[in-house]
Amino acid sequence: ALLILLATLPGYLGTAATERFAIDMMVKLVFVIGLSIFVTNTGVLSFGHAAFASIAAYSAAWFTIPPITKKVFLPDLPAWVIGTDLGLWGGMAVGVVLAAICGLVIGVAVVRLAGIGASIATLAFLAIVYTTFSHATGLTKGTASLVGLPLSVGLKTATAVALAALAAAALFSASRVGLMLRATREDEVAASASGIAVRSLRLAAFVLSAAVVGASGVLQGHAIGVLSVGQFYLELTFLTLAMLVIGGQRSLSGAVVSAIAISFVAELLRMLAGGVTVFGLAIPQMPGLREVGLAVIMLGVLMLRPKGITGNRELALPPRSGGAGDAESR
Repeated sequence: ALLILLATLPGYLGTAATERFAIDMMVKLVFVIGLSIFVTNTGVLSFGHAAFASIAAYSAAWFTIPPITKKVFLPDLPAWVIGTDLGLWGGMAVGVVLAAICGLVIGVAVVRLAGIGASIATLAFLAIVYTTFSHATGLTKGTASLVGLPLSVGLKTATAVALAALAAAALFSASRVGLMLRATREDEVAASASGIAVRSLRLAAFVLSAAVVGASGVLQGHAIGVLSVGQFYLELTFLTLAMLVIGGQRSLSGAVVSAIAISFVAELLRMLAGGVTVFGLAIPQMPGLREVGLAVIMLGVLMLRPKGITGNRELALPPRSGGAGDAESR
């Protein structure tokens, strides 16, 4: 939490562009934290969580865009939805609940699979949602951009949601359910033989994970005021998985550290890709530098430090130094 607050300081002290970068970093952080709730505790990679962000983002937009705008751009919405305006938090509640319901439905199938089979199932779900939303012109504007979302997410709001997501993930990990889930991650057969309901626990983690990731989708739409189906597809999937793997996919601290670090690195690579001049030397434009650079970093971490930046350990405050009596007892 202290690291998150520290990372937002440039957004408060810098320019408007720096603030937008900090908001985007918090949005990505919420996504990665939500993804880690499932991946960290179960050991199963998911390639489809961007679908939950998409579902929540669009469903929240249906209840936050002004009614007159919805009549023009989203004519297929029911009349009662067009006439309803719930504001940011009401729209977020709708989006998060709908993402959780979808997570429950698809999760029933996903938790029956194991390993790469479960991962491919989540990727298939992402493809289904992307294709459906791309053709639902009257509900999402299809492949065009949906505009008119109120700009109601600032840095303070994004940071507050990130801290809430962190608290939810930490409490879940420290709970009895989280402990049993990590037991299934280490040895599923032994855990099942001990009486642990593997599928039910994984489903609970999947639903909570979908809900938190859904919150990130709502934040993203209301931070920039525009939604497009392409925002929630393979690029976002690759970026967030890279953040999780580079930090250490079995550590919540790793997810936080890596999401913040990779956000800064990705922004630097984006600036370099657009072409810059350094000490009089002109560096030409290099499209795709961000994606290639992140891929190289991820490969390097996997080869040199397979457990990630944090070594799959959790960060903690240093212990307070005690007196002589405490030293002798130690």
